[in-house]
Amino acid sequence: MQEFVKIEDPTLLASLVGPYDRNLKILEKELGVEIFLEKEGFSLRGSSKSVKKAKTLLEGLLSSKAPFTPEAVSSYFRGGNFRDKEEAIEVPSSKRFIYPKTRTQKEYVRAIRNYELVFSIGPAGTGKTYLACALAVNYLFKGKVGRIILTRPAIEAGESLGFLPGDMYEKLGPYLRPLYDALYDMMDAQTIEDHLETGVIEVAPLAYMRGRTLNNAFIILDEAQNCTLEQLKMFLTRLGFDSKTVITGDITQSDLPGGKPSGLLTSIKLLEKIEQIKFIYLTDKDVVRCELVQRIIKAYEKIRKE
Repeated sequence: MQEFVKIEDPTLLASLVGPYDRNLKILEKELGVEIFLEKEGFSLRGSSKSVKKAKTLLEGLLSSKAPFTPEAVSSYFRGGNFRDKEEAIEVPSSKRFIYPKTRTQKEYVRAIRNYELVFSIGPAGTGKTYLACALAVNYLFKGKVGRIILTRPAIEAGESLGFLPGDMYEKLGPYLRPLYDALYDMMDAQTIEDHLETGVIEVAPLAYMRGRTLNNAFIILDEAQNCTLEQLKMFLTRLGFDSKTVITGDITQSDLPGGKPSGLLTSIKLLEKIEQIKFIYLTDKDVVRCELVQRIIKAYEKIRKE
């Protein structure tokens, strides 16, 4: 059987082919079909089932608007068909849809949709914060929540904030930057600025959550490995009605001073048997940044286990 995938933009076509046809070779291997480069797209040849599946996946890859590096193309296929429509997270940006890219990421997205409280544990680059932010924007966009609250504990990763100029928000601005970056990737900049001004979106240090009740909100506590047990208890008792809460953390990278134990580890042991709470454990296999990051994480993991 033969099918044709049309790509009118020559720049996009060249990008997808990749340097020295590297992407094309990856696509052939992952899709299980022969791919022939044409003037305005690709011809796919193989069994009827393989060609139909390959066409769907290839069109999904094109619509994702991801950078077509060999690493990104490979990660797209890691774990199977990652562009199922039911897994799509619609966002009001040029991306339109954001997709989980591995089986565990898909489980993570399903967990957030089905549970009020989800813990996401895993190393850097596994999409813990990014996917949670995508769903938060989606819930706000669809009117399922009235606001988004993004928070992190104000623990300094080996640096001092005390000598930086400005008030607390100005000092913590760079520290909270990853949360802002995720938002700006999913929403129009002016809309974000308007929402920040009106309080529809709030990005603040964890200490600012004390004494509040968080109703009708999508709340993300990021870098929870830097929370003490008391801080996590304080945060968890703030949760209100009609809210979604996601807590992310990497238990291998605590920055708590003086070797103080991470409250995240203790909380996992205390809460893991509560049926209404879901724990998702991501690994180096879920890293979607690049293959090098995967290898770095594996190297450090060996040291940790020794």
